[in-house]
Amino acid sequence: MDGKVLDNDISKIVEADRAHVWHHLIQHQPFTGPDPKSDPRIIVEGRGMRVWDQKGKEHLDAVSGGVWTVNVGYGRERIANAVRDQLIKLPYFAGSAGSIPGAMFSEKLISKMPGLSRVYYTNSGSEANEKAFKMVRQIAHKRYGGKKHKILFRERDYHGTTITALSAGGQPERGAQYGPYTPGFVEVPHCLEYRAQWDLSGEEYGIAAANAIEEVILREGPDTVGALCLEPVTAGGGVIVPPEGYWPRVQEICRKYDILLHIDEVVCGVGRTGTWFGYQHYGVEPDFVTMAKGVASGYAAIACCVTNEKVFELFRDDAADPLNYFRDISTFGGCTAGPAAALENMTIIEEENLLENTVAMGDYMLDQLAALQDKHKVIGEVRGKGLFLGAELVADRSTKEPVDEKLAQAVVADCNAQGVIIGVTNRSLPGFNNTLCYSPALIATRDDIDEIVAATDKALTKVFG
Repeated sequence: MDGKVLDNDISKIVEADRAHVWHHLIQHQPFTGPDPKSDPRIIVEGRGMRVWDQKGKEHLDAVSGGVWTVNVGYGRERIANAVRDQLIKLPYFAGSAGSIPGAMFSEKLISKMPGLSRVYYTNSGSEANEKAFKMVRQIAHKRYGGKKHKILFRERDYHGTTITALSAGGQPERGAQYGPYTPGFVEVPHCLEYRAQWDLSGEEYGIAAANAIEEVILREGPDTVGALCLEPVTAGGGVIVPPEGYWPRVQEICRKYDILLHIDEVVCGVGRTGTWFGYQHYGVEPDFVTMAKGVASGYAAIACCVTNEKVFELFRDDAADPLNYFRDISTFGGCTAGPAAALENMTIIEEENLLENTVAMGDYMLDQLAALQDKHKVIGEVRGKGLFLGAELVADRSTKEPVDEKLAQAVVADCNAQGVIIGVTNRSLPGFNNTLCYSPALIATRDDIDEIVAATDKALTKVFG
């Protein structure tokens, strides 16, 4: 770290933060004491896969910015320069008009998504999902007299932080105290084989988990269900890779009942699992794909709701009707910094072969975590795809009793003390906030992974013996 910020009086920065910043996902009571240990953490600088805090301490970031975002790593001057140049030329114009980077990135993005054709720019992953929900509801009114309006979502999945996105959320603790929720959202069962609801395994379990969706559709009435919204790999609900047989059967069910398939790629999109998008591992053809975090690796705010032409055409079939088009606006979807950054981000992934690196390093890390599982009985299962991995902690392997979430958080805290930032399912699932989460940048090397795994090993030994 060059120390330029620290040359200033960092204590003033800390006090300004303590006095005025309302942090995300944090209880602020610990920040009220005079002890320096009670100071909020301020991240000052990042390079590659490393960040430095206000005390000058270096950390290896194994969660890509804390929330699965900085896919190409920190300090990418070419992205910053692309954003700077674009902002000088044109920083913003409302999305009712186009922009050069908006057109260019949409073309490049669609080239990676066969079968899809249209990009709706918005501000965040939550909003991208809201756009898809609104499209489904408007289609219900336009074609089905408002009846085919229900949207199915899956237990353990997460689709955002707005009230309606929480209405589609399968993580009860995320939504606690924020109801009442938007009506018309219906939960379907999860597909985590480790926590199987049926005495089946492998492809048989995957098909059964998909068939459980059909049971919900039949219970609700197929003529009332407009869409099914799923993550390709469940993220904050425990890094759940769907079993064999699951996704083909899901696609079959959606087509059988004329249900639009909405895949939420906010976490998995743009390389995280080793393909451009997570759904591309499974051969499915979605009607909606939403994305955010890795689209520009956090260098600028951007999110997209991508649709196929079939969905798009439903909104221009009668120009004489003044209510027939998609009457929606996302103010900062008109910012040009996002697509400018996203173009460079995608080009870096191509030029540096980061998809290939993600597959290779993901396989290596999965093997290293499996070796850790052999050593520590507290690890019940390791799972993941690409550089998106989890290790579920259990008090007893035979019963699969989850460890108390405080113990899982203690592992994270010890890794942090060692200078390695990892994640954990956090106040999402009552009794099941017990999965350590890893999502290092797509630039990760074997040395980086060895350091992450070694820190986890040491932390598990300290917390569990």
